[in-house]
Amino acid sequence: MEVNLVSETKIDDSYLYKLMKEAKGSNSLEFIEGVQDLEGLIAYIARVSSSNQKNPNHAGLIKYCMNHGHWSILEMGNIGFEIKTTRMIAPQILRHRSFNFQEFSQRYSAVANNGIEIYAARRQDDKNRQNSIDDIAPEIKVEWEKRQLENWKQSFENYKWALDNKIAKECARAVLPLQAQTRLFMNGTLRSWVHYINLRSDPSTQKEHRDIAEAIKLQFIKKLPIISKAAGWV
Repeated sequence: MEVNLVSETKIDDSYLYKLMKEAKGSNSLEFIEGVQDLEGLIAYIARVSSSNQKNPNHAGLIKYCMNHGHWSILEMGNIGFEIKTTRMIAPQILRHRSFNFQEFSQRYSAVANNGIEIYAARRQDDKNRQNSIDDIAPEIKVEWEKRQLENWKQSFENYKWALDNKIAKECARAVLPLQAQTRLFMNGTLRSWVHYINLRSDPSTQKEHRDIAEAIKLQFIKKLPIISKAAGWV
C-alpha cells in the first residue's frame, strides 16, 4: 500500500496578478500570500458576497462554515492522490462516486510477477459481518501467507502461459487473484475528501482500506491544517 498527493487546485497566475494590482491596505501582502494557498483561496471564494472579500484571516470562516453545515465552500477546491493497492480493495474505493478515477488497466498492460500484496489472516467476527479480529493463531497466519504465495505462483504461471500463447491480456487476466496490485488516481473536492476520510477511517471499514484512508488523512492534515482542525482531526 502506498499513497501520494499528486495535485491540488491553484489560483491562476493571471487572476493572481489582477488581485496584486488591486491590493491595498496594511493586510494586502498577507492576503496575496494567503490566496496562493488552497485554504486561503477557498476562503476568498467563499466571501464572494462580502465587502471584506480580501480579508486574509480565514481560519475562523472555514471553521464556522464547516461547523454549521455550509459545505459548499469545500467544493471550490480539489486534490488528487495516487493510491497503490490491490484489486481486492480498489472496488471499495471506486464506490465513492463523487470522485473521479483513473486506474491501471490489466487489459492494456501486463501484470508483473512481483505484483501482489500478502494479507494477514484475521478471524471473522461472529456478531459483526463488517469486522474481523486479529487473534488468529501464529501457525495459521504463517500457513495462510504460504498458501497465498502458492496460489499466486500457480495463477501467474497460468497467466504467463496465456500471454506466451498469444491470448489477449483482457482474457488472460481472468486467472489473476484479487491480491494482484493495482494503481489508481483519485481526484475530488475537499468536501468529498472530508466525507471519505471520516467514513473510511472508521473501525467498521476493512483494515486494508482503513490503512489507505489513514495515510490520506495524514497527508491531508499536513496540506490543509485549518480544514483538518475544523474537522476535529487535530
